[in-house]
Amino acid sequence: MSAKKVIVTGATGRTGSLVVKKLRQLSDQFEVISLGRSEEKIKQLFGSDEGFLKGNISDKSTLETAFKGCDSLVILTSAVPKMKAPPQEGERPEFTFEPGGMPEEVDWIGQKNQIDTAKELGINHIVLVGSMGGTNPNHPLNKIGNGNILIWKRKAEDYLINSGINYTIIRAGGLLDKPGGKRELIVGKNDTLLINPPNDIPTSIPREDVAEVVVKALIEPSAKNKAFDIISKPEDDNSAVITKDFSALFEQTTPGL
Repeated sequence: MSAKKVIVTGATGRTGSLVVKKLRQLSDQFEVISLGRSEEKIKQLFGSDEGFLKGNISDKSTLETAFKGCDSLVILTSAVPKMKAPPQEGERPEFTFEPGGMPEEVDWIGQKNQIDTAKELGINHIVLVGSMGGTNPNHPLNKIGNGNILIWKRKAEDYLINSGINYTIIRAGGLLDKPGGKRELIVGKNDTLLINPPNDIPTSIPREDVAEVVVKALIEPSAKNKAFDIISKPEDDNSAVITKDFSALFEQTTPGL
């Protein structure tokens, strides 16, 4: 059985780079193409630009070249706020987005470009990594740089669901730079885990676990046409059972926004 060709966008991000590294370890199952904007960052993270294409999600011609012949697409692109200046003592930091990097441009138009191109080229499955909190227009993340980032992300998710392409939408809680594979993962819907977390556990999850869920979503049939929120029990939670059966995890999730 030949390896499936997968394109990963946002591949130089903190979670995206983990996804690429995990997929590369499964070279018998996946041929990985990665899309990044900065050659310097690509070489810094991976040592070389082998397997990478340079491009921007605002340029559909770039996407057409990158996506051609791919079976699946993993979308990890996201607008990234920048601090305007170090705050004075007692002041809150202020954030902005770089020109061309507003959430509307990245998380809505950029993701729409990717979905449209994938559909035109016959890509079979899109895994989209988003964020919890999208049901609340007044969420604090929406106020950062007046970007309404979760609103635009939610709009792109709805667009993907209605595109007719097989989808998996993974809405992660707060991302932790901690080891993966050591926690019990919990899935939910409509921000219920955020509003009322079970046993008041933190609504967070290691990036490595999110990357593993992405990879497993490309493998397990039960992940297709599902959208879900995901967090983890703390590593020191004595009641936790480390998640290893991802098919069973995906069976707990449901279709639709």
